[in-house]
Amino acid sequence: MELKKDSNSVSIDMLLIVHSEKRRAARGTHSDLQADPGALLQRRGGFQGVGNGIRKWQKIEANDLHGTQLTVEVHPQDAVPQLLKKFSLAKRTVSTPDVWDVVGLQGDKNGNTRPRQPGGKDAHAYPWDRSSLKSMPLDLRQFEDLDTYASQVTVKSGLDELVSDLVQEAHSDLERVRAIWIWICHHIEYDVIAAQEKDRQAFKVTDILQTQKTNCDGYAGLFEKMCRIAGVQCMTVPGYSKGFGYQIGQSFSGEFDHAWNAVYLEGRWHLVDSTWGSGLVDKTTSKFTFLYNEFYFLTHPALFIEDHFPDNKNWQLLKPPQSLRQFENGMYHKSEFYNKGMLSAHPETSIIRTVNGRATVTIESCTPTLFMFMLNGKQEHGLLSLRENGMKLEVYPPTMGTHNLQIFAKGSSDIYSSVLEYTLKCNFVDFGARLPADLHQPVGPSWFSEQMGILKPSHPDPIIHTSDGRCSISFGVDEGISILASLHGDDGLITEEMQRRYIFQLHREKRTELKVQLPHAGKFALKIFVKKRQEPGNYIFVFNYLLCCTNTKVNWPMFPESFGNWGQDNELLEPLSGVLPANRNIPFKLKLHGIAKALVKGQDTWPLTLNREGYWEGSCSTAGCQEVYVMVLENANHNFYSYILKYKVNAQ
Repeated sequence: MELKKDSNSVSIDMLLIVHSEKRRAARGTHSDLQADPGALLQRRGGFQGVGNGIRKWQKIEANDLHGTQLTVEVHPQDAVPQLLKKFSLAKRTVSTPDVWDVVGLQGDKNGNTRPRQPGGKDAHAYPWDRSSLKSMPLDLRQFEDLDTYASQVTVKSGLDELVSDLVQEAHSDLERVRAIWIWICHHIEYDVIAAQEKDRQAFKVTDILQTQKTNCDGYAGLFEKMCRIAGVQCMTVPGYSKGFGYQIGQSFSGEFDHAWNAVYLEGRWHLVDSTWGSGLVDKTTSKFTFLYNEFYFLTHPALFIEDHFPDNKNWQLLKPPQSLRQFENGMYHKSEFYNKGMLSAHPETSIIRTVNGRATVTIESCTPTLFMFMLNGKQEHGLLSLRENGMKLEVYPPTMGTHNLQIFAKGSSDIYSSVLEYTLKCNFVDFGARLPADLHQPVGPSWFSEQMGILKPSHPDPIIHTSDGRCSISFGVDEGISILASLHGDDGLITEEMQRRYIFQLHREKRTELKVQLPHAGKFALKIFVKKRQEPGNYIFVFNYLLCCTNTKVNWPMFPESFGNWGQDNELLEPLSGVLPANRNIPFKLKLHGIAKALVKGQDTWPLTLNREGYWEGSCSTAGCQEVYVMVLENANHNFYSYILKYKVNAQ
């Protein structure tokens, strides 16, 4: 609406909107909270308002809505109206977005009474060129002071004063929009209770400011009003979205379930979603938590379309625009996928069919990133290996049918966030590919193990095949790093006490060697842990190898048990078996550092002597004993021997 004045009259230009019954019914409709209370509301790293009591918009065809342009004049009693000059009547068809133009319509600072509709020059490059997540070049550091200021502004009287306070520190339309966005995302809470009320009417601005709660309709409406008060063109855009309750591959029809905004900056339209930028609702407590998500501020249209489908294709700001079917079948990247530096994922479809019982997923990232996965809620049935620029995951579903695969990334934070989700369809199970349940992620050495102090491994691949059930793995270790390894299988024969007894650790020429003997054929997880020797705390898991042996004749015994006094640089040549035969003379050969004497103790005691090569040698009899110990005297002036190795003797 526009007011014009002359000396004798005031004329009012207005657009009269005539709603169909279908339209009026749609505007009063509100959805219920989705029936699945266990679904995460942080599907995109921020709250997403699909099906949470928000207002839903019925999709309306162009011929459902008509507008009439009128000019009305108000004259003094003694004035003579110039009817032919001032009065005009024009009837035209209005597209759906025009309806939203007139809701709360205000003039902007340039004298424009109605924001123009997006056109060809607003269509951004498609597909995304990876240069930025934003639809315009931004340096977020330029907003640091403004963000701090805007987040601390409080409501004093009404909306006009609030906007006036917010824009005091803003010097451009972009900064005015930013200040409004920051304030809403940090002060307006999603109204969970109202979301469950079926007949909830639209939120009034005064109510939103008083309670500081609303739904997505209220978020979008408030954002639009605040922008227009600030003199920035802004529109509310209804449409479909992939948020709470969304299922991969689902179809969209009927009422729209979400609303967001478009703002006009620097000659073109840009997209924002303050609902999803503000926070999330905990699936178990149904409580809202503010969790700011930068992703939904001026999001690049090629990324925004992945979870937002507007009622009018022009609001996609894409050339060419996507169809609804493309939106339904498009890849389901979450906002954290991009927030944590992911660039692409393959396959590029959300539904994957296994080939010979296996599905492979790769992700490319701009920086080294830690990943993990869950298949049907468990960290099992997959091999995840890290790469400098991403990861590779091979999944082997244990049963035929449909499976849910979630992939998580850590990024720079200490928390893994869900970044990608697939539906796996499996029509064949490769039982020969069964993996140990204790095979955790990642598998194989990588940039992360190098970062943790494990260098130049002898086996860079995550899978090691051994024909005789034995293998030797070596790697360099940073100064001050201690290594711990354990072996895990699925048959239950390896107890927790035995997990480290099938591995013997040696140190040679600044390299650590792990000698491994498997108790039988099968697949085993060899876990590698590290710890700084001088620091308290537990060992940290770094990675594991998958050891595979098909030789059914394999039946290796455990290595001898080592004690705390077994030095890092000691070396055992024989006997390597931790179980010795009865009634036999057993030769011993070890390299021991920093000791004065060494002996072997069974039923009797046998001293070991130091040869020219630096090895302690000797032998002992296993007759009449059940255990044999290797003992050392660290100082010649002492007479106290320490246990360093323990062997068991077979029963006669």
